[in-house]
Amino acid sequence: MNDAVSSYKHCRLCPRGCGVDRLSGEKGFCGETAALRIAAVSIHRGEEPPIMGTRGSGTIFVSGCNLRCAFCQNYQISRQGQGKTVTQAEFVRICLTLQEKGAENINIVTGSHAAPALAAGIQAARSRGLVIPALWNSSGYESLEALSLLAEVIDGYLPDLKTLDSAIAGRFFKAPDYGEVASAAVKRMLSLRDIRYEGAVLRSGVIVRHLVLPGRLESTRDVLRWFAEHAAGKGLLSLMTQYTPVGGADSGADIPSRTVNEAEYETVLSWLDEFGIEDGFYQEPPLSGAPDSEWLPDFNRANPFPSALSTPVWHWRA
Repeated sequence: MNDAVSSYKHCRLCPRGCGVDRLSGEKGFCGETAALRIAAVSIHRGEEPPIMGTRGSGTIFVSGCNLRCAFCQNYQISRQGQGKTVTQAEFVRICLTLQEKGAENINIVTGSHAAPALAAGIQAARSRGLVIPALWNSSGYESLEALSLLAEVIDGYLPDLKTLDSAIAGRFFKAPDYGEVASAAVKRMLSLRDIRYEGAVLRSGVIVRHLVLPGRLESTRDVLRWFAEHAAGKGLLSLMTQYTPVGGADSGADIPSRTVNEAEYETVLSWLDEFGIEDGFYQEPPLSGAPDSEWLPDFNRANPFPSALSTPVWHWRA
């Protein structure tokens, strides 16, 4: 048993440190054993411009999650168990198929709890001819051990930095230590990869994502200040205003019931100027001010996203 696989034996891959034997079939907080399970694979066109390029990003949605986000848009796969076990050979075929279909990259979504299997799978795919970049698209709630397992195979990182406020982190993500853990993880990612482009497409580097929560602007201000002090000039910022109430997560956490309004949006943009943050991207909030659920994924469908955003390649039920 190699060191990476043995990490599942008394699993402390993520900051939860459950210590369960996932190799024997026990499930950790993430809801997963040591088996790699995937829910959907698609050519996705809803990412930041240098991620999707002109051909789209090859997204692989991994089942399970080590957070409990109260408004999780992917709750069907993060906590309801949707997904299918794949072997390493199947994972390699998925990666190579995405490359053959023109994907700009392999974009692994929420795979922190499966880092050993994913690192081995990417390495095996490289030996079979995978040459496009591999991106690690995560919640930011990462252990440094897991990041070390990935360091040799991941070209770019797309971590969230959801909040630095322990009260918000405990209430909405069931992880009061989220801010401390995620900021350390992002610093580690920034030390591993510099921003590098090929044309207009990102080949390596870090894009730090932050979702603005309606009525919680001080949390956003703290994150922007942190980015200016620790990440500016090393990585890019992606400021997201797509918050949409998602009742299906069924958390009972009394989540915000509206989207970001125009006044909040203008305030956040002014903070970008105040902190001198210039490198990155920001979204515009819904013009109506009303929640828009049409673009939310449904992993019961062969194509979980609207066809304008996504071309399906593989699905757990197919």
